[in-house]
Amino acid sequence: MSEKIDISRALKSAITTGKVEFGIDQTEKAIKAGKAQMVILSRNCPSKMLTGDIDVKVHVFEGNNMELGALCGKPFSVSALAVIDKGSSNILTL
Repeated sequence: MSEKIDISRALKSAITTGKVEFGIDQTEKAIKAGKAQMVILSRNCPSKMLTGDIDVKVHVFEGNNMELGALCGKPFSVSALAVIDKGSSNILTL
């Protein structure tokens, strides 16, 4: 249970104080452009590229894409997100 609290707080902080790209397409673009510092995937992320071998730190969220979307405060499901700038969060320590 402690992981959810930590990732929840860290994610909200990164979203409000840093720069985060949401969605598989945006996440893949950020990785290709070399901008992503970290990627967070839902456990049911359908992207073969993101679940494969990429040169970015990846954290697989224990919930599905609906739960990840809710955690991010979004009214839609989120299968993947890229942390471009962590802001004042400690998200990169996950």
